[in-house]
Amino acid sequence: MFDNLLSLMPEIGLAIVQTGVMLFISMCCAVLFGIPLGVFLYFTGRGQIFERPVLFRITNYVVNTVRSLPFVILLVALIPLTRVMVGTTIGPVAAAVPLSIASTAYFARLVEQSLREVPKGVIEAALGMGATPLQITWKVLLAEARSGIVLGITLTTISLLSYSAMAGIVGGGGIGDLAIRFGYYRFQTDVMILTVILLIIFVQIIQFSGNFLARLLDKR
Repeated sequence: MFDNLLSLMPEIGLAIVQTGVMLFISMCCAVLFGIPLGVFLYFTGRGQIFERPVLFRITNYVVNTVRSLPFVILLVALIPLTRVMVGTTIGPVAAAVPLSIASTAYFARLVEQSLREVPKGVIEAALGMGATPLQITWKVLLAEARSGIVLGITLTTISLLSYSAMAGIVGGGGIGDLAIRFGYYRFQTDVMILTVILLIIFVQIIQFSGNFLARLLDKR
């Protein structure tokens, strides 16, 4: 049943590497831009110390719009932007552009939710001691919410893994592309089974690692 797998070992190895590249680039962008965006949403929200209703509504609308779009539609809609940014629309680096945008909006919302779980009394105490907004952000909010943020990173990474599989539809490469080209178009059931097993293994590893790190960081 698995007679196709041996001949496809180079393709399988390349697909795993391409998936890793897409996840690495998009998660770096999600953390780099998603955390500041989540903090901004938190601080400008209703009842917060820097409440800015207009800015909050605009940012909230943009984040919700990106999150509401099915990834396949977002993938196609961002093809012109992808071509401008990386010069091509094919390959894992090109697929990382829409993945990064989708993951940033998704992760920013998770960061905002994690920050809202921090007791307001902690923030008020920091303000009473004369802490600056930057100190409140780094030494109070992010420090208290770090466990939840790690779980948010875990959830975002798993979601991106499924998104990266969809990227194979437009030539993004990776495990999804392998499943479509060989498992679906060529009716190679053994390849399809292998891709499913690989995705399950990756999800289990990511979830276990995220839960373990979150428990280490949770000091409550």
